Amino acid sequence: MGFWKSLFSGSSVATSPTFIPVNGVGSPILPSENVQDSQVTQAKIFFSKDRELNLYELEELCDAVGWSRRPIRKVKKALQHSFIVVSMWEQRGSYHRLIGFSRATSDHTFNATIWDVVVHPDFQGQGLGKALMKQIIKELRRAEISNITLFADPHVVNFYRDLGFMPDPEGIKGMFWYPKFH
Repeated sequence: MGFWKSLFSGSSVATSPTFIPVNGVGSPILPSENVQDSQVTQAKIFFSKDRELNLYELEELCDAVGWSRRPIRKVKKALQHSFIVVSMWEQRGSYHRLIGFSRATSDHTFNATIWDVVVHPDFQGQGLGKALMKQIIKELRRAEISNITLFADPHVVNFYRDLGFMPDPEGIKGMFWYPKFH
């Protein structure tokens, strides 16, 4: 419960209309190419709620983690119809790079489902996936959504469990309908 308590009590993340600095994660110092140790470029990590993303950059991010390709027109439509979109960016000077993404659909009142949580492999294992999840949950809670669900591949179940997600406590199993291709 410590995660949920820290998430909903007070703001540890500053807010602004477009970009939100990730506090608590820090601003990692990552070396630039061909520089000496004393000339390290400061990198900052930011969140954005802007859904006008470069869809090819998003596709490259998904490619980096091995996801199957999806038609760009459908990705664009999914973003337009999402309740909340949160992207995560690395900034070095004027250079910005998309390094994380998540979105949620919702009935705008009670329920939301988180989809497409992805962090570039170069940035995994640094707590940024957790920060991304905290941000999207915070945005959903700000909209007074109380029932948040997601679907997890078996290899990431423990990641979500560590964030407070659990299998349905009533034991209800999800059911799926897929079109039959004959």
